[in-house]
Amino acid sequence: MSSSPPPRIILPHIPALVVGVKGAVLLDTDGEFHRLSLVEAARRARDAGPLVCHAPAVAGRLKLEHFPALDILELYAFVRPARFCLPTPKGVVEAMGLVRPTDMEDEAEGLFRAARKLLEELAERTGADTAVRAADTRSIAWAMARAGWSWGTAVLAALGVQGDGKVNGLRVWERLPEWSEHAPEPPPGNIPVEAEEARKRLADILGAGSEQRPSQADYASAVAGAFQPRERAGEPRMVLAEAGTGTGKTLGYIAPASLWAEKNGAPVWISTHTRNLQRQLDAELDRLFKDPAEKARKVVVRKGRENYVCLLNYEEQVMRNRPQEAVSTGLMARWLLNTRDGDMVGGDFPGWLGDLLGRPRTLGLADRRGECIFSGCPHFHKCFIEKAVRRARRADIVVANHALVMIQAAMGGIDDSTQPTRYVFDEGHHVFDAADGAFSAHLTGMEATEMRRWLLGAESDSTRSRARGLKRRAEELVGLAEEAPAALDAALHAATALPAPGWQNRVTDGAPGNATEIFLSLLRQQVYARTQGADSPYSLETECRPTVDGVLDAAADLANALGKIGAPLLVLARSLEKKLDDEAAELDTATRSRIEGLTRSIERRVLIPLAGWKSMLEELQAGAPTSSQFVDWFSVDRIEGRDIDVGMHRHWIDPTIPFAKTVIEPAHGVLVTSATLRDGSGANESDWFAAERRTGAIHLPTPSLRAAVPSPFDYPAQTRVMVVTDVRKDDMNQVAAAYRELFLASHGGALGLFTAISRLKAVHQRIGGPLDDAGVALLAQHVDNLDTSTLIDIFRAEEDSCLLGTDAVRDGVDVPGQSLRLIVFDRVPWPRPDILHKARKAAFGGKAYDDMITRLRLKQAFGRLVRRAGDHGVFVLLDPMMPSRLFGAFPDGVEVQKVGLAEAVAVTREFLTTAR
Repeated sequence: MSSSPPPRIILPHIPALVVGVKGAVLLDTDGEFHRLSLVEAARRARDAGPLVCHAPAVAGRLKLEHFPALDILELYAFVRPARFCLPTPKGVVEAMGLVRPTDMEDEAEGLFRAARKLLEELAERTGADTAVRAADTRSIAWAMARAGWSWGTAVLAALGVQGDGKVNGLRVWERLPEWSEHAPEPPPGNIPVEAEEARKRLADILGAGSEQRPSQADYASAVAGAFQPRERAGEPRMVLAEAGTGTGKTLGYIAPASLWAEKNGAPVWISTHTRNLQRQLDAELDRLFKDPAEKARKVVVRKGRENYVCLLNYEEQVMRNRPQEAVSTGLMARWLLNTRDGDMVGGDFPGWLGDLLGRPRTLGLADRRGECIFSGCPHFHKCFIEKAVRRARRADIVVANHALVMIQAAMGGIDDSTQPTRYVFDEGHHVFDAADGAFSAHLTGMEATEMRRWLLGAESDSTRSRARGLKRRAEELVGLAEEAPAALDAALHAATALPAPGWQNRVTDGAPGNATEIFLSLLRQQVYARTQGADSPYSLETECRPTVDGVLDAAADLANALGKIGAPLLVLARSLEKKLDDEAAELDTATRSRIEGLTRSIERRVLIPLAGWKSMLEELQAGAPTSSQFVDWFSVDRIEGRDIDVGMHRHWIDPTIPFAKTVIEPAHGVLVTSATLRDGSGANESDWFAAERRTGAIHLPTPSLRAAVPSPFDYPAQTRVMVVTDVRKDDMNQVAAAYRELFLASHGGALGLFTAISRLKAVHQRIGGPLDDAGVALLAQHVDNLDTSTLIDIFRAEEDSCLLGTDAVRDGVDVPGQSLRLIVFDRVPWPRPDILHKARKAAFGGKAYDDMITRLRLKQAFGRLVRRAGDHGVFVLLDPMMPSRLFGAFPDGVEVQKVGLAEAVAVTREFLTTAR
């Protein structure tokens, strides 16, 4: 490879295409603009291979499966790896520091201007890079260009590359730094954080010139109670703290948490439910640790292994050397050389890159099936997850998520290190649901198939699968113990009783092939026999008892088959563990680590699930559950009328029981906080009792400390709440018309919330055109080819856009300012009346339980509306059946008006116009 100065900037001689909801703009090669219908735009796109932004989203609007295109996002990902931009023409143009486009013509022209600036930046930056980094950039570009990358010629010209080149730049694992081991950390101290100390630390974080919020200091003082030493084992200092929106609770609890970590030489784990809050926490911690190097040492974001890129998976993709994977491999190489921590989900990996390149070649490189071989991996000492685990042991603050904390605690500790003694659970209103997911069991076709794949590896089309199987992962270790080889062979033979490839078709056709498939086939028969509305496109479920003929015999056979898998695996694990003891002096560190990793994986991936499944099957045979704490049922999961999974499920009626036992009781101090911890029934003691029950505090021997800090916002002045009484919620034409008129009245900045995906799609189909005519962009979860977090980012940036979404959007949106000024809810979000809810409703107070859940959902939705002092907003519910007992979901002083649609539209327009 040779270089020829100076580099040249070559822009492809092709048209640019920008597509809206109803039409498109094409900028042709002569510089002329053309307004096109979507049909004509689709024809021109197929013929011209235009410059676009986010080809999958463009293809979706044009109703094309695929078309040749030059996607500017690919160039952006190459030039600016590990840096985010909104995946829209406006987003790319603004990210490049160019003038914001005002119409589609500006956007089309802006794509070329942004492309030129990216190529200029690439040439300049590479020229200033070290020789090694510059060589890597050129080598990666050459590999991609050689495979036919559309941007290849332009990128190589900008880099000044001529002639043949080497592709060793793709071997990025050779350039990544290794992590190092450290001596074990001493046990944490027990020095308390006093209330005044918390106030002082908060003042130090805020600085002298910051806005002083007395309520924030009061909150910091109150939550310091979670950082006092406990008096007895099993009786942690637990604080339940409700902090109204705008209090500043994040810094309020960071103050005592960081102080406790400094005093006691141990980390505080801060757990959230949403990735959005994790990002917010990470940003807020910049105020505490202003030096990036210090922050890198003291703050770690921890997630499950499935969130991090696996270098071994990446290496295997490189070694396959497939031309069709060259572009994705090259862009992944660029990201790997620049990522902060290898986090692909919510970190610095752009979510839209998976949409562009295909998830198997990007997000699929994470270890999503628990196939890690730990120290047996050649990249173990460069592994991103291992680095994060080790950094977390020595950090002051570890930012994690509820699911990781609960699952790890249930399995005996956080990555086999000492379990933390101090936790903060932010978004504490999600603790109940997170515990419900972490402590449930599912004997389903998909779960059993994953276990078979983990044990046996790929069984079909193996050239495309990275599934390694237990034999490959353990092959260098089984020879260390005499009983191990035979035990491994026996377990793998028994694993053939788990669902084999193609099991869905055999179960559906009534032709099962092994013990698990027979059981699942009979479950499916029972579900369809007992369920009303079997022709519905939605998932189906029924009670386990009484069973149809054959289910109990099939359950007995399956329990026996599962035992034949578990017994030899237990022998294998125990024999290897015995080797650790017998040859403690001879085994090298790497071998010990591999044995420990393998035995831990066998227990977590197979033995623990098998024990739960066998218990469910045995109790099914017994005719009655052995405990009234659980509820079991059979289900058929469906998507758009097609069966995708069949199985038996078990949930705790109260999942905070195991949460309290495994997470809260072993801890010394726990803070659970949220803006919506309490119910809004109006009875203060009952509302606090609801918070204690949904957080697990009720199961502790000593009462928790309660704290409530009101929001500083003037909600009666800053908001309006209306219930529309003349729109039939079951008539989608009327519902869509209401959304359209309200969105037009606010001129965007609107969030439409739905209780069902089908209702969302029906409204989107009806209102997209009219909004586009009015210059209001419409985004939609489950419709646009973008992940939810990217949709929210676009909505936040585009002040006059609208977004339609369901639960994930309701809980994850944090959009301060004018970008969110109207929320429209399609109907009262009652809990789904399924079997699990029926059992909980009976245990937790009947109709009052329904009301509590619904009020909390409405509280959460309303809480999205005002995020800072200058915000104003309107909340509209399109359900005339909204009962007044749910009005407690809204802040004190806010009047809920029952009005017709015309009045709601007029009030919305007038209030938001005045507020502006």
